[in-house]
Amino acid sequence: MIRTQESTLSNIRETTHSEWLFVAGVIACILLASALPFLYAYQSTPPDRQFMGVMLDIPDHMQYFSWMRQLTEANLAANQMTPEANRPVFFNLLWWMLGRADLVLGLGYAGMFQVLRLVSAVLFLLLVYRMCSWFFRDRLVRRAAFLVISLGSGLGWILVLLKYTLTRGEILYPLDVFVAEGNTFLGILGYPHFIAAALYVFVFDLLLRGQKTKRLRYAVGAGLFAQFLGWQHAYDLISIYSVLFAYLVLATLRDRKIPPYWFKSSLIVGVLSVWPAIYSVMLTSLDPLWKEVLAQFSNAGVFTPGPLHLPILFGIPLILALYTLVRESPFRLRGVGDNQLFLRGWFLVTFATIYLPVDYQIHLLNGWQIPIGILATAGFFRYLLPWVQRMRVRWLPELRRGTARTAMILLLVTGVSLTNIYHIGQRLIDLGRHSYPYYLYKDEVAAMSWLDRQVKSGDVVLSSLTTGQYIPAYTGAHAFLAHWAQTVDFYTKEELVDQFFSSETSEMQRSQILSSYSVDYVFFGPAERSIGGFDPARSQVLDKVYSSPVVDVYQVRH
Repeated sequence: MIRTQESTLSNIRETTHSEWLFVAGVIACILLASALPFLYAYQSTPPDRQFMGVMLDIPDHMQYFSWMRQLTEANLAANQMTPEANRPVFFNLLWWMLGRADLVLGLGYAGMFQVLRLVSAVLFLLLVYRMCSWFFRDRLVRRAAFLVISLGSGLGWILVLLKYTLTRGEILYPLDVFVAEGNTFLGILGYPHFIAAALYVFVFDLLLRGQKTKRLRYAVGAGLFAQFLGWQHAYDLISIYSVLFAYLVLATLRDRKIPPYWFKSSLIVGVLSVWPAIYSVMLTSLDPLWKEVLAQFSNAGVFTPGPLHLPILFGIPLILALYTLVRESPFRLRGVGDNQLFLRGWFLVTFATIYLPVDYQIHLLNGWQIPIGILATAGFFRYLLPWVQRMRVRWLPELRRGTARTAMILLLVTGVSLTNIYHIGQRLIDLGRHSYPYYLYKDEVAAMSWLDRQVKSGDVVLSSLTTGQYIPAYTGAHAFLAHWAQTVDFYTKEELVDQFFSSETSEMQRSQILSSYSVDYVFFGPAERSIGGFDPARSQVLDKVYSSPVVDVYQVRH
């Protein structure tokens, strides 16, 4: 039987040197495994190409790099992923910090991305082990829970097997495989800002400590840390507030009175941390351009998978967690300890918030892997492992008890990790193609470097979406077409780009496009040539101002 930990402070003292060596070893292995695709990409890059340092979700990362570029020397950024002129009113603390750090380190976007991967992974995984120590006294169980949370990746591997057998190369329900929120390893691999955002669970660690000691200073620290993270991802405040509210309600129902310390602590956290949320609401409701950006968030078509898909997305851990809750009567509150009540509320309220009617609902999955993993591990050791031991005595009496237990733990960890093995393999395959969008021609990078020295911050560069997503970060200019949400009226501009580079478009129509959006430069490389048969050298309104074997840049006559 796994005993619930009722005193974190005492258990932290019990955390041995060997435990931290184990945690450090796991972190090192995860970082090494996640680094393999990057090392392969850099080592295998053809002489005429450049790996751009990111291997998942290029549009969003180039958006972040655009912010980072502007926030390196300013405190507010404009939206340069769209041609419309707009004021610098946007702030994001994460990319502000990375931009300022790059002034010292000089590593560039790709280098700072790796710094973010390293720092966020180490901090989050250390925090995961701390959270596990809240609920398990047994060191073996803590280690197992840590591995389940760190490596859990769902049952998407089954859909991958179907892809190569019955579904003719197509993955059914791809979101069930590729959603990074809630998958620690995939986040470390390609979405480190999600891992940095998931550090919000430190707020819970501080508040649980404060509850044990009845010291409100922990609530003050939690509130300040929540505000710190809110300036990076304001939607994470929804996760924080909902969990605090859920625990407050459950504790009130259990004790038949409002718990005074938790009520005060929740108020303190709310008052100290709500300001980034207020700023975000004001930005997206008062500023017309940012209001339209928020309205386009649905363009991604990415929402939380339906409840029946969650067992595929989270796999064995979620199935075990649900089984554990059912066995332990989730609505029975009498006699349930504070820690277990908090865990139960965290799990249940997140299941509700991930389906809030907002376009960014899927981001609220971030961090849910922790209560899922803890509940799953508890159920594994409380129910599944004892059942296996009984079957061992009955069918394989010669098999030692310790051997059976070790085999079951290894089987659990392997079973939850399989989809992540696919993610590594798929990254290697995609990067092995050495093509867009992860690689650019060196001539394209050189042309952007030339533009960087020529353009003013308000200039607009027209190109394909493929290269346009890189334009703001690497030139400092506005892109005509760059991002599915940040480019205002995205689909119209996508059609205009196709029309502009089509050989069937008249010179007058092209001139109207250029003048309507105050375009200053046209970027013309392989991605643009693939759109249509237009030859800009024949245009009466364009002057060639830069040329290389692969890329030409034209300036618009005004």
